[in-house]
Amino acid sequence: MSKSKNKNKMRKVPFRKGEFYHVFNRGVDKRNIFSDQNDFQRFFQSMLEFNVDYSIGSIYWNSFKTSKLRHQMSKSSSLVNVVCYCVNPNHYHFILEPSVDEGIEKFMQKLGNGYTKYFNHKHKRSGVLFQGVFKSVHIDSNEYLLHLSVYINLNNLVHKISLRHEMSKSSWEEYTRDSEVKFCKNKEMILGQFRNKKEYKQFAEKFVKGIIEKKEMLKNMDSYLLEN
Repeated sequence: MSKSKNKNKMRKVPFRKGEFYHVFNRGVDKRNIFSDQNDFQRFFQSMLEFNVDYSIGSIYWNSFKTSKLRHQMSKSSSLVNVVCYCVNPNHYHFILEPSVDEGIEKFMQKLGNGYTKYFNHKHKRSGVLFQGVFKSVHIDSNEYLLHLSVYINLNNLVHKISLRHEMSKSSWEEYTRDSEVKFCKNKEMILGQFRNKKEYKQFAEKFVKGIIEKKEMLKNMDSYLLEN
């Protein structure tokens, strides 16, 4: 039995095609997973190039393939559809839909291993970069899907990260503007439930405001309890 199948059996909820999953992880010991803009861009390149149902070897060697061969490979099935994403200095969140059997497992293994090898080689370090195996939760209702899309798209606000931060990016622009970036697939699962992008934007901003207010309330409550 393959390692990926063993890992899948260990999970409480197996990944199934046509279902949506919240996938997330952070740097080991909460460390930053990017040291500069080049690292940040490399992570996004990894998200794109490793999302294919065949082995590319490495991003470096993949760059030497002829344009004809790369075009043929581009027609190969993707492992996952990325519905939403946010990438922050020390953690990431995705909403993923597997498009092939074991798509999420294969994609996350390629992404985690490939980026870690790049990072370790560049920074002359060894060992793990991420905090264990990625975490995942099955999105089992439409309400959960809608609210999670907001939490991920506006994750920078939840964590008080500036919109101008060089190493923080989400799919918010794709969901609220006519963006040239077309990273996410199947956005219509979410946007199709609103009259237009403006209505989704209003829904998202209202919901995330509630999240931030709740966090502040809990923080103040903890402070009060510690003082008494």
